[in-house]
Amino acid sequence: MSEIPAKATESKDPSGGARAEAADAAVAQVRHGDGPSGDAMWQSSPPGSIYDYIKVASFSIGPDGLVDQWSLRAEQLFGIPAEHAVGMDPIEAFIDSDLRAQGQRKMAEILDGREWTGVVPFRVPPSAADGECGREGLAEVYVMPTRTEEGEKAAVCIVVDVRTLRSIETDLAASQAIFGQSPFGFVLIDPDLRVRRVNYRFASLFGGSPDDHRGKGVHDYLPRPEAERVTATLRRVLESGDSITDMHVTGFLPGSDERRHWSINLYRVRSGSGRPIGIAWLGTDITARRAAAREAAAARRNLALLNEAGARIGNSLDLETTARELLDVVVPGFCDLATVDLYQGLLAGDETPPGLADGSAELRRVAFASAVSDAPFAGSGAPVSVGAVHHYPFNSPCADALRTARPQYIPAEDGGLVQSTLAVPMVAHDTVVGLAQFSRTKGSEPFGDRDRDLAVELAARAAVCIDNARLYRREHERALILQRSLLPPGDPVASGLDIACRYLPGNSSADRPSEVGGDWFDVIELPGHRTALVVGDVMGRGLRAAVAMGELRSAVRTLALLDLEPAEVLSALDEIARGLGAPGGVQQATRAARRPREADLLEVYLATCVYAVYDSVTRRCTFANAGHLPPVLVEPGEHALMLDVPPGMPLGVGGEPFEEVEVELPEGALLALYTDGLVESRDHPLDEGLQAFVGALTDPSAPLEDVCDHVLNTLDTHHGEDDIALLMARVQGLPADAVGDWTLPREPRSVGRAREYARGQLLSWDLEPLVDTTELLVSELVTNALRYGEGDIRLRLLLDRTLVCEVWDSGLVQPRRRRARDTDEGGRGLQLVGLLSAAWGSRRTPRGKTVWFELPLPDGENGMVDPAEALLSLF
Repeated sequence: MSEIPAKATESKDPSGGARAEAADAAVAQVRHGDGPSGDAMWQSSPPGSIYDYIKVASFSIGPDGLVDQWSLRAEQLFGIPAEHAVGMDPIEAFIDSDLRAQGQRKMAEILDGREWTGVVPFRVPPSAADGECGREGLAEVYVMPTRTEEGEKAAVCIVVDVRTLRSIETDLAASQAIFGQSPFGFVLIDPDLRVRRVNYRFASLFGGSPDDHRGKGVHDYLPRPEAERVTATLRRVLESGDSITDMHVTGFLPGSDERRHWSINLYRVRSGSGRPIGIAWLGTDITARRAAAREAAAARRNLALLNEAGARIGNSLDLETTARELLDVVVPGFCDLATVDLYQGLLAGDETPPGLADGSAELRRVAFASAVSDAPFAGSGAPVSVGAVHHYPFNSPCADALRTARPQYIPAEDGGLVQSTLAVPMVAHDTVVGLAQFSRTKGSEPFGDRDRDLAVELAARAAVCIDNARLYRREHERALILQRSLLPPGDPVASGLDIACRYLPGNSSADRPSEVGGDWFDVIELPGHRTALVVGDVMGRGLRAAVAMGELRSAVRTLALLDLEPAEVLSALDEIARGLGAPGGVQQATRAARRPREADLLEVYLATCVYAVYDSVTRRCTFANAGHLPPVLVEPGEHALMLDVPPGMPLGVGGEPFEEVEVELPEGALLALYTDGLVESRDHPLDEGLQAFVGALTDPSAPLEDVCDHVLNTLDTHHGEDDIALLMARVQGLPADAVGDWTLPREPRSVGRAREYARGQLLSWDLEPLVDTTELLVSELVTNALRYGEGDIRLRLLLDRTLVCEVWDSGLVQPRRRRARDTDEGGRGLQLVGLLSAAWGSRRTPRGKTVWFELPLPDGENGMVDPAEALLSLF
């Protein structure tokens, strides 16, 4: 209390108020130690002490029952200055009339030496502020009997306004409710950083009663490093007054090894005058929240890893690259060390390698990654280098994982770098293709169930991509085998042409492998020492494109043997191409273009093709083009140029006729047919590639093989991922003395004359062994021309690698071979031609037809069929 009146020694002194204030000050000095001795017990209390809150007033009553001292607080409480209060009867002045008698009795008892405490209503005299009626109040009075220096009985009264006491009581109750009933740990720390008070919640966690914690320090509750950090923070809060919110503290509860986490709030506590008197500590246990946050963080990390895996794994169709992509995702984000082993048999192309089911099959290590420098992988057994073929012991966890298709934990080896390893089988479409191992080194968090599930998911994604790459590799190899099997074997040979060709598959890399394309070329020998040159390209890639290419190539060969004109060949190919895709072909696809859902179900094969027929006798070449790049011609002494051949529509589009262009090729001219892979790539436009190709044909007189190599080397920068087909032919027409050509009138004697022409020509060519056979066959064909043909008859003999005999007439009826009966006199001529010749046939010409046969040249080893024996065999 800040005001205790001194002894009532001068009850009648007008300056009694001053003396009372002096007494108040003296008591304050006694209580707060601010005395002359300088002792700590005598220090004064600064403004804002508890007495300021309680507002204690004091006055004294002399032996006569009148006020003889009146303090300043009494003036403030009752509103009466000291000069008016001293000498007043407190009962008459402050107590209502109906209570004055009772008050007088109490005063008498007090002056008789009895202490008294009670609640007394009082009335403050009227003032300008309170109005005429004054105001009423309720005071709690503590009366202490005393004596004057003369020994007379007097009293000292200490008075407190009841309203102030009730307010303080309410505040204390609220404070106690917050402090004592709070579900959070509440600690009040004094300026010496010692516990002054704790609530029951704090005591229930750390043991004992709240009183047991008084005087303890932070080091009694937290480990040393954490306690030092918290102590420094407490000092900073005490000095600066800055509050700390959500400060995380880690420690252990008594008798428990479980690490706990708390969130604490610190703020400085001040007195009413602002003097720091301590620090309030409000803490809550966030261990569960931290665990949930860690789970959420782990889930976010796992989701991020899965998203990254989806973006980075499977961008390549290369097995080893896909395995490395998996490790790029997991190291170091998921683990510190990782390896991928794949079954060696699957890598070699086997469907089910021996021992795969029981896990004993050989594996090849295809990838390894480490976030620890110079750290060999020691997940299971001895380290295995990348590329090495090995197998796991039957009883090992890795072999068990391969057998059961379930992940296995591998225990850490004593003294090793690795503390936790997961062996995860790589399963794709219910097939185990390999094993991935993930390891964490000492100091990292061991693998948990969530990590295991994530590892299984990552391995499964990589396994599907690896299996797709394996299937792609198998399909690619099959398509390549198919494609190459359909290309002409070796170096093609043609009459009147020097041929050189190249086929190169598209460039491939680990990041962008090349699929097999539909490029093809062909050299087809036709009757009459003519040659069909074909180059085509099926749009699209892969096995289906290769199959479509094979079907078109077979169709071209069939159509070429029918000896159709180039435009007719392409028209027939267009019909075939439309039939290779979905039913209805391009017309149906065009109609379905207005209905995208149906169009998605259609697959139409489009192809480009250039078809040329070269006649070695006339050195004329007829071209027809179906959307392909133009042929390039280099005449002797001239610059290379692209032939102006109408491009036409690609095969499979339909609806447009194809045009033919006939070009006479001089002796020694160079003709080049090619596909777009030679001149076009992602990095170079088509026009630039074409100009580079034309510019590369600078020396057409060089050997054709050298010309091909020069072109490919020059255009290497233009070669992209597409296939290349290059067909080059140098013109070497038949010399004039290798051709015998005669026109015969339509009369019977022309048969004999034809035999004479043939005999004479063969003898001039030193082909006497062929004379008899040739005469017989010429006689048969000329006779048929006279009997079934029209117009004049033309006989032509051609000598090159074989002897070809052609009989021309204007009739359109094609000869048909039939089997003659024994009683028939005729009908055996074409059978005889087929029996004696190496090949025979007929073809249409612009003015009729040509029937021909071919005889091999005698080589001294293969004897000729005797015509007489052939005739006898027909009967």
